[in-house]
Amino acid sequence: MTDEEVLSFFRRELSLMTTLAMKPIPIELDTPLQGYAAADELGDAIEKYDEVFGVDVSELDMAHYSPWKLKWFTEKPLPQTKKPLTVRMFAESARAGHWLYD
Repeated sequence: MTDEEVLSFFRRELSLMTTLAMKPIPIELDTPLQGYAAADELGDAIEKYDEVFGVDVSELDMAHYSPWKLKWFTEKPLPQTKKPLTVRMFAESARAGHWLYD
């Protein structure tokens, strides 16, 4: 299982985010997914990830990753109190065959 396979999966499953000028913002390995996609869309993608990659995500506790503070119309990063949930985490878990994170 490669990073690119898992990255391609999430790029297919999640809607493409754009800037106000309609410039695409593609998902990258370290993109915080909970700030990229709506909770229901992300939840559906995670369920499908479980099916496609055979990784039991029942150990994934979303309380560790949300709520995620979203920034609007500001360049200044917002201080986050939760951990980022990234494609890299899903790729590493796919290679291990189980969810690796708390």
